[in-house]
Amino acid sequence: MPNRDDAWFAELVRAHGGPVFRYVVRRAARDDAEDLTADVLTIAWRRRDDIPAGAELPWLYRTAGFVIANHRRKGRPIPVGEVPDEVEGEDSGPESIVIADEDVREVLAVLTPRDRRILLLHAWEGLDGEALAVALGISRGGADAALSRARSRLRAAWSARLSV
Repeated sequence: MPNRDDAWFAELVRAHGGPVFRYVVRRAARDDAEDLTADVLTIAWRRRDDIPAGAELPWLYRTAGFVIANHRRKGRPIPVGEVPDEVEGEDSGPESIVIADEDVREVLAVLTPRDRRILLLHAWEGLDGEALAVALGISRGGADAALSRARSRLRAAWSARLSV
């Protein structure tokens, strides 16, 4: 077991504080993101001996998911998301961005919360393989299968949306 002292924790915060904050801000009100991130890091300090070596970030994402879920149960509103300042491409006018954003939101809305969570952990947080398994609290094979099934359901939902 590595020495989980103040220096270890400072390195954990330096290495993973930014990604955890970005994870939280995409799922909770920006005004609450700093406090929620601090809550995640407080839990990490208290449970530092439970954090698997080499899988710190997935463990922090999983913990952040629990912190956000508890926060939501308190009844605070969650924003839908932010529109990027600039988008490249010929169809990058504001109307195209809004249409595409709404299409994505509608397709994601028909998926189960579990499928959405898996897809967003993979797409937004870049998790796959063992890291996704740790974040989901399941085996590596289970994570691979869950991601594959979620992708299939996303493709089917997108195809159904396009055929309407």
